[in-house]
Amino acid sequence: MIVSHTREKLRTACEQLLSAARHPDDVTVRTITCRAGTNVAAVNYHFGTLQHLIFSAAERVYLRLNAERLALLQAAVQRADPAPACAGDLIAALVGPSIRWSLDPHSSYGVLRHLTTLAQSSDDPEIFRPMVEDIEHHRQFVPHFRKIAPWLSEVDVGFRISCLLGVRTQMTRSRGRTDELTDHQLDLGNASSIIALVVAATEPMFTTPISNSVSKPSSR
Repeated sequence: MIVSHTREKLRTACEQLLSAARHPDDVTVRTITCRAGTNVAAVNYHFGTLQHLIFSAAERVYLRLNAERLALLQAAVQRADPAPACAGDLIAALVGPSIRWSLDPHSSYGVLRHLTTLAQSSDDPEIFRPMVEDIEHHRQFVPHFRKIAPWLSEVDVGFRISCLLGVRTQMTRSRGRTDELTDHQLDLGNASSIIALVVAATEPMFTTPISNSVSKPSSR
């Protein structure tokens, strides 16, 4: 019980510090153990390295975010049953949690923001690869989008989901650019407003069939 309690204290302290940090390098073994009220050796004992502790803390945040995303997906499907789920509800389920978390000062979204930086600067990037490259929860949306747009192949849907994720990243990490492009006319601090705008802009990807007159890209 003591071992488990100390391990959780370290993960919680790491999560809290990463959430508030301007740069992940600001989070060190010493700052984590000071916050957790443990000694420096505890990190090595419970996790082996600081990077493994960071991964463990980030994984916990990642699982919470994905659980919310998949719960929204399930709710959208059940709400529409037996008809296909609404495209807007699927889009909101896919990108909404990230947008909401990114605007909530009490969330731990800052931990996930640092993941790419950590993976790129790590001397052992394989530690972070399972999270940075994970797409399994995104794949769960594919069959539901295909029910809405049967004219799209799995490849087509996968590409559109990738586009949605790009929009999400723009909204969570580059809002300043969007603010400039829209002449500061939109309330980009309101999660519900942003999600509604994203849905309105992207829903046609899944609801408007591609015209037969539009030639497909060359396979060359």
